[in-house]
Amino acid sequence: MREKVEQALAKIKPALQADGGDVELVDVEDGVVKVRLTGACASCPVATVTLKQGIERLLKEQIAEVKEVIAV
Repeated sequence: MREKVEQALAKIKPALQADGGDVELVDVEDGVVKVRLTGACASCPVATVTLKQGIERLLKEQIAEVKEVIAV
């Protein structure tokens, strides 16, 4: 499942990088994906929205086993 998550995140990264940020996969455990937002995304006031409505939504759509995405 980790490989599937990495492939899906690779599709999101260009949009985040265009705004000076990025996302890094930390761990995948029991359907919970742990990521670290870096660059501009780390201090962005709408980072939670990006995480839940962007990254989590996309991962859940593409990978049925994903239950939640959390920032660590």
